[in-house]
Amino acid sequence: MATVNIALQNQTSSSTVYAYITGQALDNNNALFLLQSDGKTYYYPTSPSSVGSALGQDCAIPLGAPGNTTTVTVPHLAGSRIWFSVDGTLTFLLNPGPALVEPSVTNPSDPNTNLSWDFCEFTFNAAELFVNISYVDFVCLPISLTLTNTSHATQYVSGMASSGLDTVCQELTAQTASDGAGWSSLIVRNPSGGNLRALSPNNGITLNSSLFNGYYQNYVNQVWSQYTSQQLSIDTQASWGTVSGHVDSSSLLDFGNGLTFTKPSAADIFSCSTGPFAVGSNIELGALIARLSAAFNRSTLLIDSVEPTASPSQYYQNATTNHYARIVHAANLDGIGYAFPYDDVTPTNGVNQSGAVQDPSPQLLTVAVGGGNASSGLTTQT
Repeated sequence: MATVNIALQNQTSSSTVYAYITGQALDNNNALFLLQSDGKTYYYPTSPSSVGSALGQDCAIPLGAPGNTTTVTVPHLAGSRIWFSVDGTLTFLLNPGPALVEPSVTNPSDPNTNLSWDFCEFTFNAAELFVNISYVDFVCLPISLTLTNTSHATQYVSGMASSGLDTVCQELTAQTASDGAGWSSLIVRNPSGGNLRALSPNNGITLNSSLFNGYYQNYVNQVWSQYTSQQLSIDTQASWGTVSGHVDSSSLLDFGNGLTFTKPSAADIFSCSTGPFAVGSNIELGALIARLSAAFNRSTLLIDSVEPTASPSQYYQNATTNHYARIVHAANLDGIGYAFPYDDVTPTNGVNQSGAVQDPSPQLLTVAVGGGNASSGLTTQT
């Protein structure tokens, strides 16, 4: 099928809620795509003459009163997002290319900085529709997903309840009181003092480079000590199979064939992409980076020498861990949703943590914002 219907539900308490859909149009040479405010008309911006130019069309889709559903239709898209904003419209700009300037939570001068907004991500191509909720950047608005296929089977991701952000902020504050680290610094407040969003540690460090300095140092030292005399095995879940390594005399975690790691910093662990976790052209190294950085975020390396660790019950049990990810998962009614860049790492046949739905034959995707109807599970129907 060349198009798919998406039902957008307002489950907030506000009557002023907007949705936006952006992506690259796969059937139109990957052109920049936005959906216009009528939910039907496609908009392919042309390259503007200057940076920071306004969109040429209204792309704010009004969702109506609480409980209302607005159904839109989209073509095959990649790198796509469904954005939501409450009590105001978002500002998207264009740079020459054209390139879309999206809202940012790490740019204090962004025109959307004081608005309540969020997004989910999706890809829709000839093979399947894949959708996930994401907390990799921040927590703000609860979003849930319901995907029904042409055989009437249904998948569901609950997201958070309407009080989800407040729960996350409360737990971040409690964690700071417990360990003295900077978790409460991740909380961003609106001009009236209420909770606006909670940043991920990676974005928190982007705004304050000293945040979490040295946080993981003792844990990393313990890992290095343990695997000086013990093998660490990582299932690449690819053609390389399970690769084993140890810490060598040069203090490198060495898996052979030039696949080595220096000690990562907290910033490296939270980003999963800097220092020893910077991904180059070596695909096998990339597979190791994904699983090793996930193990550091979940703090499973001292309790399991075979990664990925099989049971989510073992995640985040060490005092030094990604407490943002722990808190975010706990705040989701079904416990799932991307909380760091490789939160989709899971053992073969294990429990996926990433908060995704996918199907090769989608009929209707329902995306609800606000958490008003979120529940802890939905029985799969056939």
